[in-house]
Amino acid sequence: MLRMSKLLLKTLRDNPADAEVPSHRLLVRAGYIRRVAPGGFAWLPLGWEVYRNIERVVREEMNAAGAQEVHFPALLPREPYEQTGRWTEYGDNLFRLQDRRGADFLLAPTHEEMFTLMVKDIIGSYKDLPLSIYQIQTKYRDEARPRAGLLRTREFVMKDSYSFDLTDEGLDESYEMHRNAYISLFERLGLPYVIVSAMSGAMGGSQSEEFLSPMEVGEDTYIRCTNCDYAANVEAVTTPVPDDIDLAGLPDAVVHDTPKTPTIETLVDFVNADPALRHSDRDWTAADTLKNLVVNLKHPDGTVEPLAIGIPGNRDVDMKRLEAVVAPAEAVPFGDDDFKQYPALAKGYIGPGVLGLDNATGIRYLVDPRVVTGTTWITGADAYNRHVIGLTAGRDFTPDGVIEAAEILPGDTCPACSSEVEIARGIEIGHIFQLGRKYAESLDLWVQGEDGKPATPTMGSYGVGVTRCLAAVAEATVDDIGLCWPRELAPADVHLIMAGKEDGPQRPAAEQLAAELEAAGLRVLFDDRVKVSPGVRFKDAELIGVPTIAVCGRGIAADEPTIEVKDRKSGDSADIALADAVAHLVQTCTP
Repeated sequence: MLRMSKLLLKTLRDNPADAEVPSHRLLVRAGYIRRVAPGGFAWLPLGWEVYRNIERVVREEMNAAGAQEVHFPALLPREPYEQTGRWTEYGDNLFRLQDRRGADFLLAPTHEEMFTLMVKDIIGSYKDLPLSIYQIQTKYRDEARPRAGLLRTREFVMKDSYSFDLTDEGLDESYEMHRNAYISLFERLGLPYVIVSAMSGAMGGSQSEEFLSPMEVGEDTYIRCTNCDYAANVEAVTTPVPDDIDLAGLPDAVVHDTPKTPTIETLVDFVNADPALRHSDRDWTAADTLKNLVVNLKHPDGTVEPLAIGIPGNRDVDMKRLEAVVAPAEAVPFGDDDFKQYPALAKGYIGPGVLGLDNATGIRYLVDPRVVTGTTWITGADAYNRHVIGLTAGRDFTPDGVIEAAEILPGDTCPACSSEVEIARGIEIGHIFQLGRKYAESLDLWVQGEDGKPATPTMGSYGVGVTRCLAAVAEATVDDIGLCWPRELAPADVHLIMAGKEDGPQRPAAEQLAAELEAAGLRVLFDDRVKVSPGVRFKDAELIGVPTIAVCGRGIAADEPTIEVKDRKSGDSADIALADAVAHLVQTCTP
């Protein structure tokens, strides 16, 4: 039993100043977490109860799927990460430190290397495979901008599991096993989810899917088809490529003075207003312009490489898509000092003339997949206040390749069925992908195969954000008055309120009921505080979000005593005879 008179709990009436999303505001106000540092939180007793319930569900589902639990330290040596290249590739996201002897260590952002080395140390034969092992462990990533409470932190808890198989077919089976386990897991957590195609990022690997919980506060943007079942994180979307256009008969490109056209919008208005520049059969649109911008790719080893990108002018560069393509490099837009180093680049009027055929800059030039041979564009003429009309790809300029970096817009074409797509946002709660043999080869993991020869196992990696799931559940279930936990995750089954005078009959009745409920196996949060008004007790119960609220109030003094039982989610309430209260609440709180 949790007695609120002794519980380490302080509820707040006002929202904390630094809280950006509902889950963050309410978890702090209801006394579940407290901020310790940017991206770091302490758990109070109620929060820890919910966290442990989520951890229990995760563990039960992984065990049911046949995975075995292990546990690694969070403080790890440099050497294994040096062998796989990730000591450098993780860049500034990695917490690095030294011990008193000057040896390098890191706070683990993830544990692929450790799992691989454990299997290498213990497993020696194909007879020991397949194998799936997992841990629930704290991870550390030096986020540049921790935000949204538990949704983006520097310290977080993740369940990470790894499968080891001898064959690619075995990996497919292990992947499907984890996929099904995740479906069951998130259904038990009461989290709505979608499964979308994704990229593996710094982990590497091939097939990759994310489990996203659809919510507007989510940092992940994904698309879903309005017709078929295609869904993908925007980083993984592939643009349908149009057919090439015959170059024969296309008019020559012509350079024009275009004063006072600093933006795509002003440029389109200018050319449409001049009869000599108008399109032959329609108005020019932003999609007819070719926007060229330059970024610096900052590689983890400290080298910097400029990259020019050409995209249709009705779109912006999606930095998350760009960084997914160029990872582990970081993309930073060109600044004034950068432009001074490349005088051929006319800022605001950059065109393929200095990037394509002649490439006077030496900068690599990649374009959107829609820029195919025969497409004609309005674009910069590499001189201030001048643009070229009718510049044709494959005739007037030739890029160095293509890049998926342009933002995805509602109504874009579905890669699977050519219908329109829509855009949504979600919180990433799980990620599964096939690593293949990258880590096994880097760390020299092999087993004796059936033919007696050495064989390199293939791996899968599967993650669930345990603390992020808690925030996502809170985010998905909050209402206007507070948190509203699913029963399996709530810190208690019943929130019992004593509402009456201190010397009235309500206190002994509530004490006896609390003891009987506990004896019946229910988890009870008992508001037995003194000198606290009924109004404050009711507000706190609504804020804390236990699914069933029981009130020992005025009905206790009746000839046939009753209590009020209220459903926190629906708000429905009923008066129940005190003599029947235990049986009623046990039935209500038992799944």
